[in-house]
Amino acid sequence: MTEDPEKTLSWIGLISVPGVGRTTFRKLVSLFGSPRAALGASASDLRESGVSERLAGIIAGHSWREHAERELEMARAAGVSVVTDDDPSYPAGLRGTSDSPVFLYIRGNIAAADDQALAIVGTRTPTPYGTTVAGRMARELARAGITIVSGMARGIDTQAHLGALAAKGRTIAVLGCGIDVAYPPENRELMERIAASGAVVTENPFGTPPESGYFPARNRIISGLSRGTVIIEATEDSGSLITADYAVKQGRTLFAVPGNVGSPTSRGPNSLIKKGAVLVEHAGDILSRIGRPDAVPAADRSRPLPEMSEDERRTFLALGMEAKHIDQVASETGGNASRTGSMLTLLELKGLVKQLPGKYFVRDSE
Repeated sequence: MTEDPEKTLSWIGLISVPGVGRTTFRKLVSLFGSPRAALGASASDLRESGVSERLAGIIAGHSWREHAERELEMARAAGVSVVTDDDPSYPAGLRGTSDSPVFLYIRGNIAAADDQALAIVGTRTPTPYGTTVAGRMARELARAGITIVSGMARGIDTQAHLGALAAKGRTIAVLGCGIDVAYPPENRELMERIAASGAVVTENPFGTPPESGYFPARNRIISGLSRGTVIIEATEDSGSLITADYAVKQGRTLFAVPGNVGSPTSRGPNSLIKKGAVLVEHAGDILSRIGRPDAVPAADRSRPLPEMSEDERRTFLALGMEAKHIDQVASETGGNASRTGSMLTLLELKGLVKQLPGKYFVRDSE
């Protein structure tokens, strides 16, 4: 948290003035030298500096201190840092983007290693394939020392965070609500885990509800914190494509994982690939692109297998990275559903297979 509480109060106070957004905030700071000076200026001084008469009156008459003190007290009580964009601990990559937040609420910490962050985002309703790819890619990247950034939404975002945590890596969740609001509610425990080993970040005041208007702005922070953004499954109207647009505008590398041409959730990434996004199939493709081709751990490339019976081996070989329904596995291995289910259970106990919702199964790459 910024060492000077009065300074922090003035930053919170100025952005709380009705009609003062990020652009106006920076204009006022440019005119007066600091948020504190802008808040202390008279209406006439504000008008003489080029501020409209209406806004000058609002700023001069706004009772900002009570709100700012309450906000700062809640931050202290919650162990949240308020980091202004002139603070050395403000993320350097984000500071260099246009329309960056004037300050961030941070629970946890931003580390030097986060300069190597990559974003993984996608649909809230992934297919078993998307679920598998997101978790596996996040794990492999995290094992290579890459911080995983996402938006803690249902679906791909959640799998990205979980993958990074499974690899004991760092992950950053960027919220489209207040830092004291867990959204979706079922991710409250995930939010706690992320804060304990990475960071939860937002630009929104305490108590801000997760309304739709906040999420597009949130997406520019996700891409701004990252060297590149990976899109895994997204419909043509997905908010993930907003993140993709921001990544391109911010000069970051855009990656996309191709999908089944018949799936609506493949249309977003497949379209991005047609437009020039880098096609990626696994973490190695990304690591090669960012100059770290040898960073995928050897354990991910060649995993020793435990002893298996002939039936277990046949069932295991029928599975791959793309999830299959138990009926399809049974059909391909020539077994019945009961026998196939028993083999899959044994393989799951050996850590070779993972069951997904809907009786789908996939090889476990952990």
